[in-house]
This record gives sequence, C-alpha cells and structure tokens, in this order.
Amino acid sequence: MYKFCWLLVAISLIGCQQASEAPEPLGIILEGGSVYSGENAEPTTLDIGIVDDRIVAIGDLGDREAELRLDVSNLAVVPGFIDIHSHAVRNNEEEGIFRWPDAENQIRQGVTTVIGGPDGGSPLPISDTFAAIEQSPASVNFGTFVGHGSIRGLIVGDDDRPPTDDELRSMRDEVRKAMEQGAYGLSSGLIYPPGRFATTEEVIELTKVAAEYDGIYISHMREEGLDVLKSVAETIRIGEEGGLPTQLTHHKIVGAPMWGNSTETLRLVDEALARGVDVSIDQYPYTASSTSLTILFPGWSLDGGREALLVRLADPEQRPRVQKDIVYRIEVDRGGNDPANVVIANCPHDKTINGLNLSEILRQQEREVSKDNAAELLMELVEAGNCSAVFHAINEDDVKNIMRHPMTMPASDGGIEGPSDRVPHPRNYGTFSRVLGYYVRELNVMPLHTAIHKMTMLPADRIGLSDRGRIVEGAIADIAVIDPATVIDKATFENPHQYAEGAHHVFVSGEAVLLNGEMTGKRPGKVLRSN
Repeated sequence: MYKFCWLLVAISLIGCQQASEAPEPLGIILEGGSVYSGENAEPTTLDIGIVDDRIVAIGDLGDREAELRLDVSNLAVVPGFIDIHSHAVRNNEEEGIFRWPDAENQIRQGVTTVIGGPDGGSPLPISDTFAAIEQSPASVNFGTFVGHGSIRGLIVGDDDRPPTDDELRSMRDEVRKAMEQGAYGLSSGLIYPPGRFATTEEVIELTKVAAEYDGIYISHMREEGLDVLKSVAETIRIGEEGGLPTQLTHHKIVGAPMWGNSTETLRLVDEALARGVDVSIDQYPYTASSTSLTILFPGWSLDGGREALLVRLADPEQRPRVQKDIVYRIEVDRGGNDPANVVIANCPHDKTINGLNLSEILRQQEREVSKDNAAELLMELVEAGNCSAVFHAINEDDVKNIMRHPMTMPASDGGIEGPSDRVPHPRNYGTFSRVLGYYVRELNVMPLHTAIHKMTMLPADRIGLSDRGRIVEGAIADIAVIDPATVIDKATFENPHQYAEGAHHVFVSGEAVLLNGEMTGKRPGKVLRSN
C-alpha cells in the first residue's frame, strides 16, 4: 500500500515538473532575421523573443508561442539607433519633441533614442524638461547633456568677460545639479556666444564636476575652419585635464582652404588615444552645415548679446568692420567663397525667402551679386530678427575619412521635424539611412555591421546605456528591422521634408511604433537619466 502511494506521488511530481518546464508564451517573436548584436561583427540568423520591454530569448524559437510572430527573413534586425547629438528639444516647448511626439522622421530611420542638450545649449533645469516629456511621452527615448553656454548665460550673461570666483562656483553648482538630475555630461558650443567667451580653463573646471558623476564632455569646437587643428587640440586637452571622456561633435572640415585636413585632425585623435585620452567623434554625413546666420559674424561683434550687436550695426564706423569680417568668412569659411552656398533654412520674419540662397535673394531685390552685398544682406537679415541657414562648404573626401575612423559615430545634429514651411537641413530626416544606403551599400565606405555598431553599441557605451544599443538577452527591446537592400535617405537640400525608406518595424521598449511600414501612434519612449 505504501509503495503504491509513493509511486503515485512520484508520478505526480514528474508531471508537475514537466508542466512547470513548459515554456511561457512570448509577446513578440521576430523570426529568421539577420541579427546584428551591436558588436562590430557579422550577423547571425536567429529568432528574437520579446516579453514586455525586454529581449528574453535569442535562438531557434520555432516551437514557442507568441502573441505576434513576424517573419523578418532577409531583413536586418538591429538595435535601435542612438542619436547622440540631437536638437529634439529646442528653446521652447512648442517645437521638436513636443510638436511632433511621434518623431516619425527619426522612427523611419530606426532611431529609438535621442540625446539632446548639444552645442552648449540645454534647458535649465533639465528636470523641468524631463517632467514635461514624462507627462506627454514621445515615441522615442530622450536623454540630455547640460549646456555650458546655457549655464554661462544664466550666471555670467552675454558679456565677453571671465566669471568671478563666485560666478564660477555658481556655474559648478549648476553642472552638479544637472548631473544629479540625470544629465549625461557637459556640452559646449565654443563657437557660439556666450560659450565662445569662455577660456579653456573655465571649461576644464566645469568638466571636472561632470567627471565626478562619470559624465562625458562633448564639444562644438571653437573653429572648424582655419583653426580646426587648434580646436581639436583644445577639445582633447579639456577631456585630458578634466579627467573624463571627450568627444568632437559633428566633426567636419569647413572651408576650401582647409579641405583635406581631416587626416591631421584624426592624427591628433589617434595620438591622444595612444597616450590614454578617451576621445571619440560624432558626424553627420553631409557636405553642408546648418546654424544661425550669426556664425558668419566676428566674435567681437556678438559681445553683450543681440542688443549690443544691433548698436554696433547702427554705428557708421563699426558696421563696415562687421561687413568686412563677414566677407572674409564668406570667402574662407562657411560661405564656401560664394554667396550661393548660403541657403536660408528658416527666416521667421520673412518666410518667402526660405530655401533661397543669398545670390538669389540679391537678384530678387535687384541688387548686384557680390560678397560685399551678401554681407550687407546678412546684416539686414540679422537686424530684422535673424535666420537659420544651410552652408555648403565641406568636402566629401573629409566626410568619408572621418566616417571611417573607428571612434566615429553618426549623429544628426538635427532634431524632431515634420512638414512645415521651413527648409531645414536634410540631416533631420536622413542621417542614419544615408549612412546605410549611400555610404555603406553604394560607396562601400565600411561594412554594414561596422556602421550598425557605430549607430548602436558605440554611442550607448559612450554614455553608459548598458541595456540599450545591443541585442542580448535581458536588454531593453529597442529594435529596428530594416532592409539593407532598400534603406535610403530621400530628403534633399531642395526638398528636405521626405521620410527615409527601408525600415519595416521599429520597437521601443518592446512596443511597436512602426509595424509593417506604418506608424502605430504608440508613444512608449522613456526619459533616460544617467543615474
């Protein structure tokens, strides 16, 4: 009798054990794709299993049940791309991520995370922006740097002078506050006021605070034209003496006199890496830049802010000095030695000139096309309220040379855009797809797996996102499924409001925001904090 009872118990336990070992159903299975882990390595044909916001299984999942099973054979399954230099948050909460929370221009490229606060400009305090985004989530994840220029403007103002000891102490406190709120590091825009008025030593003092929190320093350098070598050396020095990783942001060589010098700037980077300095680069894959028209104005004219500039422009002795300096910058810097190379992107006070270059505007106004008249036109536009422009002054060989460097990662220097009357730089719509379609598939600048590594694990590791930018079990399921044979940017300088092609599915935290090539309207993006 007892032996019989024990036999029944044993059979029962075996049955329970077998039942408990039955695999749980998965939420999503991506079946048969070429899986790129995020490492700089060739893909493997595998299935990916997702439950909630995590990757929970990788391998042959043919016998597993799932709520949604997608055949992704002949497609690339990649970690969601990370845009480490994004203007997703602008100067107000009516633009960027707040105006277009679906971020379709990013999602259709496979971008799932954007990092804002570049070029020395960020919201202050960043916690307010975090709260606003969490109240109205977007389709993409958002993190940010804190901007040196924003802090300097808050504490010191727009004047060309060093901070007092008390002001420097207050600036350190602002960096500390932002790092504790979750900033990924300190950004600078040493070509823009008020950041351009800072000494190297001032910036080093602030980076030391970011270093205490394992942050990085990312810099729009002082010059990207004639003094680009000095600027690269300064950026490296700031990271070296500040004791933290340092990054040359949207690295480029501006102006024909300096074309070809990417070989020298990259040599400086390699020498720094060899002596133990942690240096990296980001880049947008275009031969034109975009920023405010005042980039062509001499630094001395910007001392004191806009009102002081207007006073100088009204002065009959100072205006010709400003004009002469602008002409020089048209010749050797972002003007590309031709007024036609400066194209208005957005002029709020006169949208009729959006998309026109300076030569076209001068002809429209029945004025002679000359560099002097172009400089005069620029001063008039700034006096009327300022505009942003696209500047065609970069050489394709430098673009490819910088792109190949192992520490270079693509980044848009754009933002979240949608159709509008602006004529923005096409990098807003095409950066990542352009690298994959044009530079990888058509020009063979690098292997596909290398480009994917540069868009995923490299930027993720740069800012400490250990569970994103990779496809491994346990990672957050930020995943894009793209067709390597068709992925391409469609945006052009003439018609920039065109979405990229080639993305089939995009998941953010395991939720489909693009499914079978259609936006779902889901907004599962998270605010990402460094702590």
